[in-house]
Amino acid sequence: MCQLSLKEWRPAIAAHKKNFIAKKGEVIINEGDPVSGVYFVISGNVKVHKQWGDKELILRFANDGAIIGHRGITTNTSTYPISATALETTKLCFVDIGFFKTTIRINHEFAYGLLLFYADELHASEKKMRNLALMSVKGRLAVAILGLRDQFGLNDEGCLNLDLSRQDLAAFTGATYETVFRTMNELVAEGLIRLQGKMIGISNEKGLTELSNR
Repeated sequence: MCQLSLKEWRPAIAAHKKNFIAKKGEVIINEGDPVSGVYFVISGNVKVHKQWGDKELILRFANDGAIIGHRGITTNTSTYPISATALETTKLCFVDIGFFKTTIRINHEFAYGLLLFYADELHASEKKMRNLALMSVKGRLAVAILGLRDQFGLNDEGCLNLDLSRQDLAAFTGATYETVFRTMNELVAEGLIRLQGKMIGISNEKGLTELSNR
């Protein structure tokens, strides 16, 4: 928003934005709450999730520079369709919904960038729904691991630079904890990944890529 808004509009953004810290495990947005505004992740990591019957489905992870809460901006609802929870100490910037909408109307380049962002997010959501319907759990895990590698990078040990519980990984891939635990062990036995405690390392990127394309 700051990058794509008019230079003359930036003092208004500075006057309306509110920065705050969310602790690990703190709920930032509750699904079904009235829409109050949007949040930008300055640093840290947030899981964006939704109830799917009696289960939780993680839609995506939002880290540095990502926006959350924007799915509540529609013409036919006034509540958030998702929840957002901090996975670690996270610094966020909040902008109330009225000012955010005004910013869109006045700043055409920002509006265009937001349009492209929504299109990209819709494409990613459609692809994930296809994977949930048609792909095996092993294939979904391969897609998830490679995607998280691209988003968060690797640490010094060559593992995903993300502290992710097996339960959250199960919610991200749309599988049960038990199925994910068993499938992870199969990937280890096949030499595709390695485990260091909670951390996941990629041992055979080519093999994981082939599995993700099936």
